[in-house]
Amino acid sequence: MAADPRTAVETVTVIVDGKEHKFPKGMNLLEACLSVGVKIPFFCYHPGLSSPAVCRQCLVEIKGAPKPVPSCYTAVADKMEVTTNSPRVLEIRRQMLEFTLLNHPIDCPVCDKAGECSLQRHYFDWDGKLARNEGDKVRKAKVVDVGKHIVLDQERCILCTRCIRVCNEVAKSPDLTIANRGSHSVLTTAPGQRLDNPYSLNTVDVCPVGALTAKDFRFARRAWELCATPSVCPGCATGCSIEIHASRGKIHRLVPRENPLVNKFWMCDEGRFTYKAVTENRVRLPSIDGKRATLPAALAEAARLLGEDLAGAPQRVGVVFSFQATNEDTHVLLRLALDGLKIERVYAGGRALGGSDTILVSADKNPNTTGVVRTVPPPLRTLKELTRDLATGALTTVLVLGNEALPVAAATPVTVIVLASNKGPLVAAANVVLPIAMWAEVDGSFANKDGLVQRLHAAVPCPGEALPGWEVLARLGGKLGVEMAYASASEVFAEAAGRHGFLKDAVWGDSSRPVQLRFGESRG
Repeated sequence: MAADPRTAVETVTVIVDGKEHKFPKGMNLLEACLSVGVKIPFFCYHPGLSSPAVCRQCLVEIKGAPKPVPSCYTAVADKMEVTTNSPRVLEIRRQMLEFTLLNHPIDCPVCDKAGECSLQRHYFDWDGKLARNEGDKVRKAKVVDVGKHIVLDQERCILCTRCIRVCNEVAKSPDLTIANRGSHSVLTTAPGQRLDNPYSLNTVDVCPVGALTAKDFRFARRAWELCATPSVCPGCATGCSIEIHASRGKIHRLVPRENPLVNKFWMCDEGRFTYKAVTENRVRLPSIDGKRATLPAALAEAARLLGEDLAGAPQRVGVVFSFQATNEDTHVLLRLALDGLKIERVYAGGRALGGSDTILVSADKNPNTTGVVRTVPPPLRTLKELTRDLATGALTTVLVLGNEALPVAAATPVTVIVLASNKGPLVAAANVVLPIAMWAEVDGSFANKDGLVQRLHAAVPCPGEALPGWEVLARLGGKLGVEMAYASASEVFAEAAGRHGFLKDAVWGDSSRPVQLRFGESRG
């Protein structure tokens, strides 16, 4: 069948190092070469930003051009002949790299970027020679506090301007600039400005060297000690694709993962710190009336309380879903509470609405509101209705998934069975507490505000006796005579996909084990 002329992409033929290739017309030459495996070094270029061609590291020869041209600033054209590995080009790269290193400090042993630094990688790939500078290097300011989250080392900066373009083009906040001229040029904050915009930490991601470092991660771990796991940010309904960087069972940072459909290359500063809740104030052990209990005993007590109340006054038993929970936890709770126990009073809630912007941040601070709303059949009561029903005595028992949903002040007069991950007033007031894992400790999925279903992968182990929510619910179901046998989260997902339409076209995919970061290939 002939291609639809309305959707067909016009291509051009380009000869790269003697081999013929076809690329979309107008494509960036550097991107074109990289797409066919031709390596060209660069510093200032970034696929999510404009190309200023200031580092001159990606120069190539084009037949007919009087001198080498920056490939990041040149569009492909039909019948273009490009040479990327001639002796002249290789010498130019070596000279430009030597020039970049002329005044660069030898901070590698203490630099946070060591192990994922583009300057290190290019030096070993394209130069690897001793410096010829026998004089004193130009000294610039170190450990400059430029913002709430960031420290600047002006000596390390190679003036690539990536960070300036992130502020201007992504955050729409011109906080950074280059001051002075020549070898005394420095990166600094613009007059009267601080690097405090809500997307400031993206400047650390794009910095090819260690000039901009995050205070939160500074001197925490070497890059090669970290293992990267793909996941989804739980900070709001946007659902930015991220990598969890962990070492020895502890999360040290979250960084954005490229996803053209959601967040491109970026994420907000607020979302980066959602990892802290994974280690702070965790519920590690089951309890009954505030006293330590084994998991089988806690499950048996929860089943007894639910069974008695359902037998005596089923209309006064409620279940509370959480917009923080995964689709898998939500589905199993649905099967237990609605299908199995026939509970009629169904509520759902999560974190309160917050600030938003037109870039990435959503006012809905819950990662799976869409998944819960599309999983649980109506009527789905709100937290305001839950507060009213508790106050009027319409409820005597509630089964709660998560910490955020139940109004604590009204929780004490009723029997509360809670599956919780973090301590708080609700956990303190609960009759039975069952510890569950958090988003970074489980395989699962979220559906963002646009209905896009994305995978979570376990990056760190569950603390104490905590288990995935779906597994705890399945065990509780067994105590109540609602048999649900699942061997893995993927089995839960498969069953849910067969029942809930929004999961029908979603793909679970392969399991992703944490991968140790390799030299300079993961970020920047």
